[in-house]
Amino acid sequence: LSHGVFFFWLYSSLEQQVFKNDARALKAARIKINGEFKSNKSGASPKKIGKLIKIGSDVGLLLRTSVIQGFHTSHNTLKLVSRKDLVENVPYCDAPNQKQCIF
Repeated sequence: LSHGVFFFWLYSSLEQQVFKNDARALKAARIKINGEFKSNKSGASPKKIGKLIKIGSDVGLLLRTSVIQGFHTSHNTLKLVSRKDLVENVPYCDAPNQKQCIF
């Protein structure tokens, strides 16, 4: 039970960080998280709990490192909102075969 409470708190906090100021995405994330916890709350063996914890950890890492928010600022323009744990500070290079591009 304590692992479940911890992960529920973790994902509630994570959804606030990843989907900050996006009410629609926050609602969808909350519904999905609540549904997953409800469907797995009864009668789980220690082996299944361990597997669910591993899946939960992987999903958390994926959300923190792969999801980026974009907001329409005009007809053909998106403003991307980054987080500290999302990207490294590496300059963009649209010609990766040139020597001045650092990866």
